[in-house]
Amino acid sequence: MNTEFLDALNDLEKEKGIAVGVLLEAIEAALLSAYKRNFGSLQNARVHIDRDTGSFKVYSQRTVTDEVTDARQEITLGEAREIDPRYDLGDIVENEVTPRNFGRIAAQTAKQVVVQRIREAERNIIYEEFANREGDIITGVIQRVEQKNVFIELGKTEAILTPSEQMSGEDYRQGTRVKAYIVEVKKTNKAPQIIVSRTHPGLLKRLFELEVPELYEGVVELKAVAREAGYRSKIAVYSRDENVDPVGACVGPKGMRVQSIVNELNGEKIDIIKWNPDPSKFVAASLSPAKVVAVEIWDEEKVARVIVPDYQLSLAIGKEGQNARLAAKLTNWKIDIKSESQMEEIYQQEGYEDDYLQEKGDEQEDYSGEDFLNEDYVK
Repeated sequence: MNTEFLDALNDLEKEKGIAVGVLLEAIEAALLSAYKRNFGSLQNARVHIDRDTGSFKVYSQRTVTDEVTDARQEITLGEAREIDPRYDLGDIVENEVTPRNFGRIAAQTAKQVVVQRIREAERNIIYEEFANREGDIITGVIQRVEQKNVFIELGKTEAILTPSEQMSGEDYRQGTRVKAYIVEVKKTNKAPQIIVSRTHPGLLKRLFELEVPELYEGVVELKAVAREAGYRSKIAVYSRDENVDPVGACVGPKGMRVQSIVNELNGEKIDIIKWNPDPSKFVAASLSPAKVVAVEIWDEEKVARVIVPDYQLSLAIGKEGQNARLAAKLTNWKIDIKSESQMEEIYQQEGYEDDYLQEKGDEQEDYSGEDFLNEDYVK
């Protein structure tokens, strides 16, 4: 080892961010292990690398004691003071014991340690980079598919798209660029394990933030997301500026913004709904594109009974209950959907038919003019 070796370590510090002191301490520890392994020494020893010249030396260490039981590890006070009169009981006496042919072993050991530390540092850098991006969106190229797991290349590392996080019906071909949502970053003995998803609701949120400047700038806020990946999603948006239409901002000119996201998700349908602080209006809007006649709210139970025209019942419920299920997820309310004829029967049985007919007329007037029920906003 020499000054060229130290220069190389300094370059590594600048390039990889590994402190020279940390590397030298690791090399010293590795050299000590190599010394004991190759020379079968049972004595206490220490390896020191000169920080200016790069030269190294091995020192044996013996403790000063009154009575010596192991000459390889202990020395009497008299013998110690022959070396230096300042020694006292309990002090450590060091003698250089550097083997003549230790240079080759030292060079090989130092190389192994440096290479190992470089790999560790690179893994840590990658881990820190992606650990801070959990909940963010990444773009990568599909590298391979193994046992239904899709491996996505992200430059210096790769991400794993497991079967449970894959969208139904999607074809993951090698060389295809794909966007995914970072769910979790795990630190392992090898490269960090980056788990990504194509089904997570967060993917939809991040895609809208990329496409809609008003969302990124905070003028429009995405309040809630409900998603059944590959089939249909609903999002609720709200504008902090009265002059900005949140639904129109997300739809974009001629529907270009939302259509771009639909294309990225391979045709997944997206309903964009205006969020409303009034639960009854928000629940009514969440069932779009179905028209709602009236909404009854039970705040404590977070239950809403929604009344729709007879011809709108199947639309409100949706295929296999999908529309109602997504509306419940979006609003976080349990929604019970009834048709007008069903409600008339219920109220007749309970003796409230006249009250219901009056209430129905009032609610129709309240809801008929709301923009958030406009079918033009449903994409």
